[in-house]
Amino acid sequence: MGLWTKEQLRAFIKENKLVTAQDAQNALKDLFAETIQEMLEAELDTHLGYEKHDIQAKTTPNSRNGKTKKTVVSEYGEQEIDVPRDRLGEFEPVVVKKHQKNVTGIEDQIIALYAKGVSTREIQDHLQNLYGIEVSPTLISNVTNKIVP
Repeated sequence: MGLWTKEQLRAFIKENKLVTAQDAQNALKDLFAETIQEMLEAELDTHLGYEKHDIQAKTTPNSRNGKTKKTVVSEYGEQEIDVPRDRLGEFEPVVVKKHQKNVTGIEDQIIALYAKGVSTREIQDHLQNLYGIEVSPTLISNVTNKIVP
């Protein structure tokens, strides 16, 4: 079974008014950019220890400090994303590292493994072995919680 049911796919096609293969490609490109964006936001949430606008949970002097535009290349072509920053300059993104331009396949791996019921620790090991990316199980949980809905 895929990540989406037939009903979800039909709703996606109807919602995005997909008629041609190019329409589908463009919709997937937009969806990909949104997914990467949410993954970066989840990563910053994990780094800071609290979600955006959740001042009650803030226990650090560090905070969000805007975003930086970045162009990345994926299987869907070039896309511009906004990489979040922190005030103290300590945030080192893992999903899209500083100076990284190619992001082919990373998000697919996290979602595919999660959809198959692989544990966050196993996903952590997989990303380390395949991409050399060190992420925490908490980050993987935050990422999947933001993008699976």
